[in-house]
Amino acid sequence: MIFGNKGKQRFLDAATGFEAAVREQDADRSQQYFQDMHRYFAEAADAEFHQAGPRLAGILDEVPPGPRATVAVIVGACVERGADASACGPHVLAGLSGTLDGARAFCERWAATGGGDFPDPQADEPHEGLFDRVGPEAAVAWLTLHQWEMAAVAMLNHAAVRTALDAGTRAGLFQALRAVEEASGHDFKCLAYALLVLDDEPLVVLHRPTGTGYAMRMTGIGDNFQLHTLLADVLIGGGHLPGSAPSAEEAAVCRDQPGQVDTTGAFNLVTPSGDWVWNEGTPSDIPVVDGVRLLVLDPPPYQRSWPAGRFFPHMTGDLVLERVLDEDEAGRLLAGCVTKDG
Repeated sequence: MIFGNKGKQRFLDAATGFEAAVREQDADRSQQYFQDMHRYFAEAADAEFHQAGPRLAGILDEVPPGPRATVAVIVGACVERGADASACGPHVLAGLSGTLDGARAFCERWAATGGGDFPDPQADEPHEGLFDRVGPEAAVAWLTLHQWEMAAVAMLNHAAVRTALDAGTRAGLFQALRAVEEASGHDFKCLAYALLVLDDEPLVVLHRPTGTGYAMRMTGIGDNFQLHTLLADVLIGGGHLPGSAPSAEEAAVCRDQPGQVDTTGAFNLVTPSGDWVWNEGTPSDIPVVDGVRLLVLDPPPYQRSWPAGRFFPHMTGDLVLERVLDEDEAGRLLAGCVTKDG
């Protein structure tokens, strides 16, 4: 969770007062209610978060740039406590988009004014002369991007928000983020992975040792560690392939249960061209062949163990088997796959 717990009406009152003060452009009242939201957050009941989240999201673009990111984080925390992510998500992601544009401008101006190590956006005090060097809007964007990452991931944890994003918007956000990462050397891995999550995505899996194939569908899987464990659960645990299946608990924490449980890898994940699909990557790394992602399972070259679980603890993931490919179809697909040394 981004903030805390418990229950009383004062948080909602503070959020309602903040909304009104922002709309009336009353800086003094806005500041007081802003402080009150922080003061009473830990005492608030879920019903307060349900109401406050969309109201605060709706005024994000009216909040001054400095505190806007903090309000977005509060919206994210409200969503984690049950506020409607579909109502809040568009506002937060619009704010993220603007912040990424500002962060890209920051990177360009930083390089154009002498370069050097980028300032730590989470330092207690801003880099001396930062605002004069790059301008206030670009500086604020850089200093608050990590907060927008938190808020955006809270939205993207929800399939309804992810699937409402059109492909062009999602690709634009991802490309803008990558440009900032490459220019600055700073890593925003959680946001990058959240933007890459696939939903209702067809996946064909070929098991080279047995010559069998499986049409599957995956949703909400944050990384390939999670995918690997679920593949073993569905295919080995389902009796389709030989081997040692994950325990019920190992599989559950990769779907919707909290926590992590140690597991051992059952396969080596490989592309049809023979390149390894690393567990540290995401399912988006699996190439599309003839309109569907195609993954080959080879025997593991060595034993790999890791804590099974979800990269995004608040994101529900799943992998389901839709049908077993017939022998001819599996054989034809496998014939087009090559083997490389790892």
